[in-house]
Amino acid sequence: MLKQRVITAIVLLAILLPALFYPSPVPFCAVMLVLIAAGGWEWGRLHGLGQPAAFGLAGICLALCAFAWAAGWLVQPTPVLWLVVGMAWVLGGAWLVQAGVEGWPRIPMAVRLVGGVLALSLAWLAAAQARFIGIN
Repeated sequence: MLKQRVITAIVLLAILLPALFYPSPVPFCAVMLVLIAAGGWEWGRLHGLGQPAAFGLAGICLALCAFAWAAGWLVQPTPVLWLVVGMAWVLGGAWLVQAGVEGWPRIPMAVRLVGGVLALSLAWLAAAQARFIGIN
């Protein structure tokens, strides 16, 4: 199992690093978009969804990220968005820690799925905006 994980990590780094250091941020954003969509699929599978529904979740992640890209959010400063997202992250995290592991199943699956899709999409937006700002 460890060998498979190491090989996967090497392959992902071989794809991600050239995109990260490419002069234009577009390849990095595109690679990250694919990885976030894969994360959406994995989030669906972790919740017991079948293949079609998991691919649908990946498609929703892809659509949200593509919308943000098309709307020009990658180059626009969005401090209010990040303030709200940061507060939600801290408060939601505190609530989840307080509820503990046994509290997770009590959260409706729809809320968990929507929360995961939003977290993934916003993670992509944060990484893409950071790349547009610059890595140096």
